[in-house]
Amino acid sequence: MTAPNSDQRRVCWGARDVFWKCLDDNQDATACEKFRKDFEANCPAQWVKYFVKRRDFLKYKEKIEKEGFEPSDQSSKL
Repeated sequence: MTAPNSDQRRVCWGARDVFWKCLDDNQDATACEKFRKDFEANCPAQWVKYFVKRRDFLKYKEKIEKEGFEPSDQSSKL
C-alpha cells in the first residue's frame, strides 16, 4: 500500500472529524453508522485502528482530568 497523498489525508481526517463529532453529539453510536463507514472507507485500516485507540485514550484522559483517579482496592495489593 502506498502512503496517502495530501488530498487523501485531508479527506480521511475530515471523515474522522465528522464521525467523532457525531459520536460526541449522540448517545447512540448507531446514529453515526454512515459516518463510521465513510471514515473507514476513506482512511487506511491502520489509520482507523490508530485513530480509534487515540480517541479512546483522549476520552479516558479527559475523564480522569475531570473526575480524578480512584485506585481500586486490588491495585494496593500489588
